[in-house]
Amino acid sequence: MTARHPDFNVEQERLTYTKDYMQQILNESQRDLKSAQDNIRKSMADLDYLDSSLSYLNILANARFFEMARNQKEGLEAVQKKPYFARIHFQKTGDPEELLYIGKTSLFHRETHEPIIVDWRSPVANVYYDGRLGDIEYDVRGETHKGHLFAKRQYKIEDGELLDIRDIDLTTNDELLQEALEGKADVRLTEIVSTIQKEQNEIIRAHLRQPIIVQGAAGSGKTTIALHRISYFLYTMGENFNPEQLMILAPNKLFIDYIGDVLPELGVDKICQTTFADYVMAATKLKLKLRNPNEQLEAIVAGGTDLPTAWISEAKGSLYYRDVMERYLQKIEQEIAEQFEDVFIEKYLIMRASHLKKLFLYEFSYMPIEKRLAHIKKVLASHVRQKKQAVLNVLNAKYDEALGKALNGIRDDDKRRRIVTKFIDERDERIPAIEKEAKSTATVYMRRFTKYNIKTLYRAFLTRRELLEELTPEWHYIEQQQFLEVHAKEHWALEDLAALYYLHARIKGISDEWKMRVVFIDEVQDYSLFQLAALKTGLETDMFTMVGDLAQGIHSYRSLTAWEPVQDLFPRASFRTLQKSYRTTIEIMEVANTILAQMDEQLPLVEPVVRHGNAPTFVQADTLDAKQIGSIFDAIRTNGHQSVALICKTTADAKNMQRMLLENNIPVQLLTEDESINQQVLLVLPSHLAKGLEFDAVIVAAFDTPFFDTKIDRKLLYVALTRAMHELYLVGPSKKTFLLEE
Repeated sequence: MTARHPDFNVEQERLTYTKDYMQQILNESQRDLKSAQDNIRKSMADLDYLDSSLSYLNILANARFFEMARNQKEGLEAVQKKPYFARIHFQKTGDPEELLYIGKTSLFHRETHEPIIVDWRSPVANVYYDGRLGDIEYDVRGETHKGHLFAKRQYKIEDGELLDIRDIDLTTNDELLQEALEGKADVRLTEIVSTIQKEQNEIIRAHLRQPIIVQGAAGSGKTTIALHRISYFLYTMGENFNPEQLMILAPNKLFIDYIGDVLPELGVDKICQTTFADYVMAATKLKLKLRNPNEQLEAIVAGGTDLPTAWISEAKGSLYYRDVMERYLQKIEQEIAEQFEDVFIEKYLIMRASHLKKLFLYEFSYMPIEKRLAHIKKVLASHVRQKKQAVLNVLNAKYDEALGKALNGIRDDDKRRRIVTKFIDERDERIPAIEKEAKSTATVYMRRFTKYNIKTLYRAFLTRRELLEELTPEWHYIEQQQFLEVHAKEHWALEDLAALYYLHARIKGISDEWKMRVVFIDEVQDYSLFQLAALKTGLETDMFTMVGDLAQGIHSYRSLTAWEPVQDLFPRASFRTLQKSYRTTIEIMEVANTILAQMDEQLPLVEPVVRHGNAPTFVQADTLDAKQIGSIFDAIRTNGHQSVALICKTTADAKNMQRMLLENNIPVQLLTEDESINQQVLLVLPSHLAKGLEFDAVIVAAFDTPFFDTKIDRKLLYVALTRAMHELYLVGPSKKTFLLEE
């Protein structure tokens, strides 16, 4: 048994003091909540018969106080069992030495204002993650501060009990990281904050007003880095940023559920978490039944990339397709511009068509088309109001002059009476008519411009030969013919959403509710350039954090195959790489690296963190033997591992294996995009769904459909192999089934 740390008793007292003070604050927060609630109730009751404005102000003030008290209470409750995970012995130049305890939230003593816990996102906490012992510098809002770091210490605290203390320096291997990596898959994600590594920390805290692209190897912590960057962003920018304007785009609902526990722990629970498809449909209010992109992937896996759908999917994701949509928009603009005519009230010219056309095509060109027209209507209405008065002044003067002449110049009484009456009747008819016409001139004039139905507009492009020929002259006749044939029946694919969103953004504009200011994209390698360009155009921002791995680009037939075009699209973006894998053992990563080395992208091999385990086991089997799988599952459980996944190449394989395992009374769950994970049973899933997930142990099984030496199969296999943290089994007829040498 290892000896106790000499400071163990002192640190135990410090933990007790922290927990007691937290409890005291929690009790006060509870009283504050009750008092704020009582005040709100009283103010509501007073609304009827007292000065309502005063009661209303009371309600507002107490509601704000209630929200603050509740937030503090929830923040402290979340960390009560583990108030902090590290300590630095630090001296800022010119200040006395301090012992700062670092945790997931901050807590200050109310009387002395001494920090009891320092938030991991605060500038001084960066010293813990980044700082070497000795003289250091750190940044606070662009200002450099200097100091001296005497020591760093880590704590292992569980359920409010101090279990272990480690003093760490550069020569000590970070044992707590090792322990965290050896832990279970379900706890690793939530505990990463205590084991953030230097290169991960640099990305989390990288310039927040600049986009960033991260190429991260499987298991390098891309997702957790993105989540912690969100938390850091809101901590730093929170005062002038609304969390509802921050969006995480996740690959599927299963993944959103997977990260669901982490975000509240990081103090981030109001942000928009959605998929690209759901976001586009919400922002455009389109109701489309999309073809499942995984079906398309599996069709391509089965039929090869020479299917018409493969090149069409690739084309729809390209910037060329964006340019085609831009040509379409210019055509629409010209058609609209040609509808402008001179504007008259009665016979008087109010505004020239050329001026209106200039407003539409040039001066208001920065606006979406329909907003330009709405703006022109306002300009026209204002112009009509001004000109109407001038017209009425001219007419009134004209009639006054004519009446004067008639009254003074015509001697014949009857004739004079007739002419004067005619002028008066004419004036009394024309002037109200002009008044009336002026009121509706702008509305009536603008009726020629009808509102656009984006779906109908895009569908016309997909199905009308003359339109396709005009807008895609670079395509061969055969390509145009295939394109029309594929779209003869109305069906919608994920690849159509970028064009629909782009057209909606440029014609109608994105409403404020869906105008996100900051976007985090996980698994960005599965996005096309057009998807990224459309989002950037529609949101009118380049504030994107994009994390992905080209080696896992299983949808590369329609998405990214290199980072350079993304860097061209986001010229302000910094580019970072993460080559260390914290997920898998050295033995598992060696097998995965042999597949990585066979890929076209020529990505550097992944460096596993020094953690050894059992070598991956190959089990020879010509067909699926449910009992054999059952015994492997039992052996893994005996080793103390909880989450176990059986990963197959396709959905059909997964369904078939689930059926056979159930027939043999082996408890399994077939994972789909919409289901929560049940850790107690064997999880069965196709390789494409495994992306982004991790498990304590993985069994990769392939019988009737082996992994072939093709671009997509290599990536699907690589994804499957890199999901395992501790144990990996390959079950199939031969090692060649898994692209490995015998």
